Amino acid sequence: MDNQNAVVVFSGGQDSTTCLFWALREFAHVEAVTFQYGQRHIAELECAKEICDVLNVRQHELDMTLLNQLAPNALTRDDIEITDDEGMPSTFVPGRNLLFLSFAAVLAKQTGAKHIITGVSETDFSGYPDCRDSFIKSLNVTLNLSMDDQFLIHTPLMWRDKSEVWELSDQLGAFEFVKEHTLTCYNGIKGEGCGECPSCKLRQKGLEQYEMRRGDEVTK
Repeated sequence: MDNQNAVVVFSGGQDSTTCLFWALREFAHVEAVTFQYGQRHIAELECAKEICDVLNVRQHELDMTLLNQLAPNALTRDDIEITDDEGMPSTFVPGRNLLFLSFAAVLAKQTGAKHIITGVSETDFSGYPDCRDSFIKSLNVTLNLSMDDQFLIHTPLMWRDKSEVWELSDQLGAFEFVKEHTLTCYNGIKGEGCGECPSCKLRQKGLEQYEMRRGDEVTK
């Protein structure tokens, strides 16, 4: 595909920031789209804006607060406990990636972009059905048919676990940036986070695994 314009679905977290760095390496022109869907912590939106400002990436912020009304969940309601013990985690927002990627495609249509990048993964995830490769491929076909266009959804992290996501950020020269400036914590704490929520534990476990692997490679 000759078109070298891309839109990154961007939250300011570890995964989407790694994807943003990946897109900046792969494409000539990159813009980001961030969704306000009633997140518990305004810090997430502030973090995303700060990163885009530092990287000189144009950011679009879209209001999707209707999701909070349709699908109450632990990411938007402080009266719902964050759990991942049994069944679907309470942080799952039904239809979120379906809507986010659909709106990203509409934005891409308006900005002349053919490439859409998202940080979903079915390797190290919480069982979210809308993070699966089969869903992304299906939606890609649907979006192309719905707008009579040829978009390509990229998922650089689809087959990477968290340690491999850290490795990719290192390969992109963004390891320290991602470590210090992203916000993945469900409690809204940037960088290392609270250390207690499921997201922080997954992030830290992956970081330790990668640093151990990287250390072993250095000593060989």
